[in-house]
Amino acid sequence: MTSTSTPPGLARFNTLEEHAARTALHEACASTAWARRLLAGRPYATVEDLYAASDAATAELTAPDLDEAMAGHPPIGRPKPGDPTSAREQRGMAGASDELKAEMLELNLAYQERFGHVFLICATGRTGEQMRDAVKERIGNTPEREREIVRTELGKINRIRLARLVEED
Repeated sequence: MTSTSTPPGLARFNTLEEHAARTALHEACASTAWARRLLAGRPYATVEDLYAASDAATAELTAPDLDEAMAGHPPIGRPKPGDPTSAREQRGMAGASDELKAEMLELNLAYQERFGHVFLICATGRTGEQMRDAVKERIGNTPEREREIVRTELGKINRIRLARLVEED
């Protein structure tokens, strides 16, 4: 691998000091096991290699690891104050009516009561109405089915966040 064959953003990630890389990965996904696995795979030759490692690490998360990852995500409609990532990802709720925001709050609470964790969806590019419809649809799932959907959604979110991490300057 040469620096000319590796995209600059990926080359920068590959050469980050371990603590800095771990911190950057933790901002992408709150799972320690996921970050550990991605760190162990460095250096990555291509962004696709990084995504494949992320997908594999996400697929192997244990139930506690998945809980740890979900704990890093705020409820839909309530991005973390001062966190541009969650605000950007939940942009579809920013212009939602007060009525829709109140409905999402109620749905989030009902979902959390049923499943014991935050409703997780890859919100990027979705409208508030689409997110509301998704939670309404998914609240009827079995806990096992919902965990697998959550794992899939987490994988999508991780890819989007990794893409931002390794973008060129």
